[in-house]
Order: sequence, then C-alpha cells, then structure tokens
Amino acid sequence: MGSLTVQQAVSLDGYAADAAGDVGFAGSGEDWAAIDRDTLPWLETVDRVLLGAATYRLFASFWPTDESEGELVGPRLNALPKSVFSRTLDAAPWGDLEPATVERGDAVARVRELRRDQDLVLWGSLTLMADLLAAGVVDVVELRVMPVVLGAGRPLFARPWTGRLMGSRAYGDIVVNRYAPAW
Repeated sequence: MGSLTVQQAVSLDGYAADAAGDVGFAGSGEDWAAIDRDTLPWLETVDRVLLGAATYRLFASFWPTDESEGELVGPRLNALPKSVFSRTLDAAPWGDLEPATVERGDAVARVRELRRDQDLVLWGSLTLMADLLAAGVVDVVELRVMPVVLGAGRPLFARPWTGRLMGSRAYGDIVVNRYAPAW
C-alpha cells in the first residue's frame, strides 16, 4: 500500500495564498535550501506528484525551465511522473520532458487507485487537498509555516480538520510541522 503526503506553504495566520491569489509570500532563500536538502532523500522515495490545474501552471512555468537550474530538488521533481487533476486542461506539457497525465473524473477515486501501489505527494491544489482530506485518503500533512501574517487571503483549510503532530523542525524562520490525520 502506498501513501499520500500533502506539503503546503502557509502563513502564520493560516493562509495558503494572499488576497490576490499570489503565493509569493512563501519566498525563497537559504531556509528553503536547507528544507530542500532534508526533503530530497524523501523525495527519492516518491513515485508520483499530484497537482491541480492552477498549481500545475505555476510549477510548469518554473521547474522544467532554465530558471530552476541549481535548485536541489529540480532534477528529481522534473523526473517524477505527474498527474494533473483538471476539468479544463487537454494537455499538461512539462517543458521538453515527459508531459504530465491529465486526470478527469472522480479525483478521489483516481487518487485511491494510484495510492494502492505508489507513494504520492500533493503540492498546492487546495480544492483537491480538501476533497482528499474529507475522503480520508491523506496519510501526512506537512505544513511549511512562513514567518508572515497576510491578514486575508485563501485559507489553507476549507473545512475543519484535526491532525496529530508527528514532528516539527525549524529552518531559520520557517517551521516545518508534520501531522497525521486524527481520524
């Protein structure tokens, strides 16, 4: 049996995007480099990346381009198979690399199917995350808490959810918390 890990950047006040829908608050820099160094060995065990259409567009505009050169997790992320859950996309190119698979229909059922024999990671894609949490398909929620208060924006959680802290680690000003769902 595989597993599903959700990784999200979130502000101190619980927002995954600012009022304009921008995620630039997540930033970059030395703190992220340390997180990436710790993430890479785990990422080597992941079989597939799950994305919603908006997150796919954001990722595809950066990761398979020269802009991502030097990013520690870039080669592994680019090499992984990707599934994009979308009602509107007909194709999901990934630069000159293998394109992502566009998934249609019941996303929860498809993720359950993929999870039977693959370890999955979901980045961004808040609507998909909410549906998967509600369906009990998520094994780990990892929050990268940014040292910023947005005051308004898109909340990370659309529905009530309870987790059990599995661990926490500070990377400079960013704190990474790992939770297991408390079903």
